Amino acid sequence: MTGFWTSLAAALVSCAALAPALAADPAGAPSPAPDAPSPFFLFSDTQVSYHYQFPAAEPGVRVRNADGSFRSRGIPKQIFTLSHANAWAYGTNLLSLDILKSGSQERAGTTNAPGGLFLRDDGATEVYGLYRGTLSLNALTGTKAFIVPGLVKDVSLSYGLDANTKDTAFGPRKRNVVGGLNFAFDVPAGFLSASVHAYKEWNRNGFNPYPNRDISYDTVPEIEIAYNFPLAFTGLPLSVTGINNIVLPKGRGVRNPSIFAFNRETGLEFVSRTNLVLDLGKLVYDQPDRVDVFIGFQYWLNKFGNLETATLKGTEEKSFLAGIAFHVF
Repeated sequence: MTGFWTSLAAALVSCAALAPALAADPAGAPSPAPDAPSPFFLFSDTQVSYHYQFPAAEPGVRVRNADGSFRSRGIPKQIFTLSHANAWAYGTNLLSLDILKSGSQERAGTTNAPGGLFLRDDGATEVYGLYRGTLSLNALTGTKAFIVPGLVKDVSLSYGLDANTKDTAFGPRKRNVVGGLNFAFDVPAGFLSASVHAYKEWNRNGFNPYPNRDISYDTVPEIEIAYNFPLAFTGLPLSVTGINNIVLPKGRGVRNPSIFAFNRETGLEFVSRTNLVLDLGKLVYDQPDRVDVFIGFQYWLNKFGNLETATLKGTEEKSFLAGIAFHVF
């Protein structure tokens, strides 16, 4: 289920030029000719990207040490992403679709085979979709009531959903919705925002006995922080983009005490990714916002809410990534 952060990071990279619109201030957008109709979208960007992540971690994927203890097993991943970002008079939209291919360290498999568990020799494949939208309260009310000079440019209604599938024995089918408020902060350059949401997740645990494989977690608070800052002092078309997320403990997801061993109590989940992005098109061809290359680092604590134990490893991830993104239109 690592696709959420791949999707959101890709969408944010494509949103680098979106800052004025996110702040409900279209003044920076080019003015149409006097006789031309105003465009519906103040900004629109679609990109295709690829990146390699190493070493990722997954809860339950482990290696036994010589002394009998366990440690996390590193998993390289190749990630292909199609993302789109736009802004219109009343808000913004982010959409993203990921295909994530794990190395053979995370084996594909199923618990539905005759005889139960079956594992293949090839790595797992995950498909993850994401949507995030905002509606500006300043634009909806036709006022500037939601501006705090020098601090907040706008407050918006914020909402979204996620969905995934993955061909592992666990067989996750994550579905979640979020809703709350987004705060666009007044920064000298770039973009900084924070969303405070109510978060509700449904999922699946293939190791649970029937009929208890479908999971419904508690509704909990969630915080999403996103930023993009140009590094003009370098003299290069460089920027730093990042995402930080906190999901409070969401319970076991089941109410049947007989299967608590399969659904442990969850903990506070925290993930942070930072990318250093170079606008290669601008640097080489003087064609900005066409081709980006990036490197980054991701830290994930209590991945998917899992708390590490002596036998459950892979809940903490420290990984590097490198990739390229093409803005197609």
